Amino acid sequence: MKRTPLYDVHRAAGAKMVDFGGWEMPVQYSGLIDEHKAVRTAAGLFDVSHMGEIEVTGPDALQLVDFVTTNAASRLQNGQCHYSGLLYEHGGFVDDILVHKVNDHEYFLCVNAANQDKDFDHIRTANKFNCAVELASAKYAQLALQGPKALEIAQQLTATPLGHIHYYWFVDGLFAGAQARIARTGYTGEDGFEIYTAPEHAVATWDAIMQAGKPFGVKPCGLGARNTLRLESKMALYGHEIGPSITPFDADLAWIVNLDKGEFIGNAALRKQLHKGVTRKLVGFEMTGRGIGRDGYEVLLDGKPAGWVTSGSPAPSLNKNIGLCYLPVEFAKPGVKIQVVVRNQPVEAETVMTPFYKRPKR
Repeated sequence: MKRTPLYDVHRAAGAKMVDFGGWEMPVQYSGLIDEHKAVRTAAGLFDVSHMGEIEVTGPDALQLVDFVTTNAASRLQNGQCHYSGLLYEHGGFVDDILVHKVNDHEYFLCVNAANQDKDFDHIRTANKFNCAVELASAKYAQLALQGPKALEIAQQLTATPLGHIHYYWFVDGLFAGAQARIARTGYTGEDGFEIYTAPEHAVATWDAIMQAGKPFGVKPCGLGARNTLRLESKMALYGHEIGPSITPFDADLAWIVNLDKGEFIGNAALRKQLHKGVTRKLVGFEMTGRGIGRDGYEVLLDGKPAGWVTSGSPAPSLNKNIGLCYLPVEFAKPGVKIQVVVRNQPVEAETVMTPFYKRPKR
């Protein structure tokens, strides 16, 4: 299995390690619930160096990025980023990604770890423009500091005024003594920063954040808490909510699609889907009976098969068992009674508004 530059740090901290898409990654340190609550109330630090980075550079960098993604990259300003999708011609997801505009001739894409080679090939194959595409993952380690205390912790380690960085914007500057890209993004529903730095600086950066965050209650966090945090905030996970057979309209992600920006891969298929009508849609649910609706469980309407659970678990912030599932579009709305098949038994549940959790204004 592949390992991030922080592997030895995780081992020394007593993390439980698991295979995650071919990477040996920490699933938990002190415990999923403890780590989850640390992010919601103070701060948590995640190693996300397994994520992939792709750089698109050259005079036609914008044209290529706009052609392979669903969102309108032309609307980005220097130092701004947005969530977007890479699609196949039939409209299904190759991956979901973050697009960062460095300048008019340089775009920086953060992609999912297990998909990075596939994404790179997809973009490179589509490159009929005057620009270059580089799979740059080996140049970066990535740390995610998330939670209401993230700003106070991170500000101790840089002269860059982090409070001036708006949500989904980024700056390049020194962080913990090393050159870094500091983005106010994340996958938890909380405020925070994702810090991209060279792999040789990863351990020192991790240690500096943990030391600076000690008075604030920062804790190292694993993939377990990352999953429950993103689920409470209804953030999609590739291979669960989205994949090759799922379109953005199915996944309740119409907001990342700009059909009028010009030609892009999947545009025609999405227009056709809208014309015919979307038939299924992602919706949130809470278990009202005793049980947890886990990933892949069948969902029933009036006792008949109607859909499936994409993600489900207890929600530590809410003291409820929650999940996301696909249902026929006419039932994908709050207040619908459903049953989730748990250990061959239908258990009552009800569809609800999402996101399940919204961070309080502080």
